[in-house]
Amino acid sequence: MESRNIKLDTEWNVIHYPEKPNGFGILTIGDERHFVNSESSFWTQNEGKRSLLNILKKEGYTVFYSNLYGRHWGSEKAVELTMRLCSHIVRNEILNTSFHVVAEGMGALVALKLLADSDFKIRSLILINPILSLSKHLEQEKENKFFYKKLVAELEAAYEIDISKLLESLDGISYSPAFNKETPVKIIHVLTGNRAYKQSSVLKELSAEWEKEGLPVTVSYVLPEKVLQAGSQIVQFFTKYEQVL
Repeated sequence: MESRNIKLDTEWNVIHYPEKPNGFGILTIGDERHFVNSESSFWTQNEGKRSLLNILKKEGYTVFYSNLYGRHWGSEKAVELTMRLCSHIVRNEILNTSFHVVAEGMGALVALKLLADSDFKIRSLILINPILSLSKHLEQEKENKFFYKKLVAELEAAYEIDISKLLESLDGISYSPAFNKETPVKIIHVLTGNRAYKQSSVLKELSAEWEKEGLPVTVSYVLPEKVLQAGSQIVQFFTKYEQVL
């Protein structure tokens, strides 16, 4: 069996099986284009994602992910469903219970909440062009009225709350993500477009802070034409943290 589609709550989820399992699982959490339905997903339809999926499966990884209510923006509902999916995997698959995580864009907001939960063990974490702070992202999007209005509508739908109340709840939360000394993190930043270059300067500032604090966080900058090479970077990174079971 190559893959299995399962439904949890109202959402479709997919588990991709390798030919020769290595005993480790990878939870992936997608960005705004990510989707899963009863028959397909962004990871099987997008050429770049399909290529990465094939690399991970060839290395023996079981890869799984959820639709997460669409544009979830790191909502608690999305976090709870992710934990529910992981519990399902632990109960039903023969895998090490400490998972690797790959999160892209807004998916990083879910990953960071999982990282902050002491009951959830992440073996290692890859973040691709991550949104590390919802409040910082909102601030940046204010420059473009059309995108800001669209973002506000998506946030109100995802969090099921008025934007003013959401902003109140975000007030005072640090822009810098709460990484820890136990979980190794690799950030892969693909330099595409003006926004990505702006974010790279923010990352440079943050990485200096992380280094000062002695946190196991590394940042790689990748040009768009080299993005397909990220698969080997991800595999090398994961393999490094599989000695201790």
